[in-house]
Amino acid sequence: MKKGLIRTLAICIFKNNKFILVAEGFDSVKQEFFYRPIGGGVEFGERSSETIIREVKEEIDAEINELTYLGTTENIFTFNGKIGHEIVMVYDARFIDPSYYELESFQGIEDNGMSFNVYWKPLEDFQTGKLRLVPENLLNLIDNRISCKKP
Repeated sequence: MKKGLIRTLAICIFKNNKFILVAEGFDSVKQEFFYRPIGGGVEFGERSSETIIREVKEEIDAEINELTYLGTTENIFTFNGKIGHEIVMVYDARFIDPSYYELESFQGIEDNGMSFNVYWKPLEDFQTGKLRLVPENLLNLIDNRISCKKP
């Protein structure tokens, strides 16, 4: 059995009509883009719901409400040629500031200071395989737990 760290994450689904908010990532080994909801690592002593509030504020400077737990998924994957293992708690929430729903895209900031692109993407693009949503089994959780309604 290989030794390594299992990372605990919390991510949040924001929906806007038939769109979900995702950050764009790129795997330089596979040479492909992927998309993941906003969120990040749970810190020791922090509840996953607190992680969502903190990460959304840190990454896109937004405040949220109506935070609802959707479920947990396990993710074993390869990124940039390295194996990763995550336990991911998934939430649904709404932005307090409605202007976030009017933007097509905007910039987020990682804790290392690097910027990343955030987009409202059609849920259908992930369902049809046109775009790749990660964690890999997140789409099943979204399809089973939320419907994309107008905010």
